[in-house]
Amino acid sequence: MKKWIHAARLRTLPLSVSGIILGSLIALSEGYWNWWIFILAFLTTLFFQILSNYANDYGDGIKGTDTHRVGEKRIVAAGEVTPGQMKTAIVIFSALSAVTALILIYVAFKENFIYAALFIFLAFACVWAAIKYTVGRNAYGYAGLGDLFVFLFFGIISVWGSYTLYEHGEFNSLIFLPAVAVGLLSTAVLNLNNMRDMDSDSRSGKQTIPLKIGFQKAKVYQSFLLLLPFVLVMIYLYLSEKSNLFHFLYLILLIPAFLILKTLFSTEDQRQLDKELKKVALLTLAFSLILGISLNF
Repeated sequence: MKKWIHAARLRTLPLSVSGIILGSLIALSEGYWNWWIFILAFLTTLFFQILSNYANDYGDGIKGTDTHRVGEKRIVAAGEVTPGQMKTAIVIFSALSAVTALILIYVAFKENFIYAALFIFLAFACVWAAIKYTVGRNAYGYAGLGDLFVFLFFGIISVWGSYTLYEHGEFNSLIFLPAVAVGLLSTAVLNLNNMRDMDSDSRSGKQTIPLKIGFQKAKVYQSFLLLLPFVLVMIYLYLSEKSNLFHFLYLILLIPAFLILKTLFSTEDQRQLDKELKKVALLTLAFSLILGISLNF
């Protein structure tokens, strides 16, 4: 059991629920809430993330990408489980995430066929995206498209989608500003991960943004991913006419953001970036929590 918990990569789970938390808290600030929706959305997101981590372990393991990786070991590459056993785990979590997603969609949209159909499509798109990141001959993570998919699924779909589960009577275009913010912060985690793994990814033929643009330019890209979200939320607050000083409390997170960037720009050793991954993931979670809670005051 311990090896399966390790492969689930618990340190990635806070990042996966950041968008769900923010979208839900924004809905709450506007008077919409349902505990069943929140619990089911939370569980579904956790199942999607564990599925993604297992599929990543399997895909990179059989391709040899994880043979010389930095950071946490992967259990397929390490020989602790067979590829067949990991495939079984992928099937189980695909089923779990699909079941909880369908129950969630029924609870949220049982009287709205159009939204129900849309979210059923999105649920199966999430399963596909979780698996195809590294699995298969045409895995999009090996074509440099990981950033785009993380941005869409962890940001746009996660924040806008969770908000819409509660409130689907009137389209709210402003929700896309915090959704883009969380998407950029989530992409920052992946970019840092890919900067750390440049050597092993290069040997295995896995194309990533850092490999395409180089280590130094990837640092500039990381600065963009970490700092633009603060500007986007400022615009969101202005357009939403939210002027309570408490609403700007999220800006305190600029301090750890700049400290992370200071460490990034002062290192040339990619292996040293592993310990920064957790910090960026927790920064994203804190960003969602502080902003979401502040909007309810």
